[in-house]
Amino acid sequence: MRHRKGGFGFGRTTEHRKALLKNMSIALISKEKIQTTLPKAKQLRRNVERLITLGKQGTLHARRLAISAVPHKETIQKLFETLNTRYAARNGGYTRIIRLGKRMGDAASMAVIELVDRVEITPVKEKTQDVTPKAAESTEKQTKARTTKAKTSATALKTTSKPKAAKTKKEEKSPKE
Repeated sequence: MRHRKGGFGFGRTTEHRKALLKNMSIALISKEKIQTTLPKAKQLRRNVERLITLGKQGTLHARRLAISAVPHKETIQKLFETLNTRYAARNGGYTRIIRLGKRMGDAASMAVIELVDRVEITPVKEKTQDVTPKAAESTEKQTKARTTKAKTSATALKTTSKPKAAKTKKEEKSPKE
């Protein structure tokens, strides 16, 4: 009978598989979004959700259990401080798996696994210009300075001599003078 034989083997030894899942757990908790194969993402979901539940408990015993599962100081600190408060009101379902399709080389089904309710870091946009008269004057001065610098650099480029073109073989053999 094959009772309680669930999970994925990944074609690896037990030690290799455990090390793989530890490293992927550390990566997912620290980066909050990683790309991997679908079976690995499904197994990783089980591990990470258990760790986040331990982080929500916040007890010393839960911390020691989490350290035994993932011995990485920064990851444990993030579990018990940041993710603890983020998922306080949520009862499970801390991760999301998004299927990406087949990988080009071996047609393995790929997926992105990410933490739900994560804060996305967006690039900072430039500030909009103020409409006040002082701000308008300063921007005009800056643009004038830029244009004068551009004009002077353009005239400097015009005054410099151009390099002579290389003579072809015909010109070398028969000089015109």
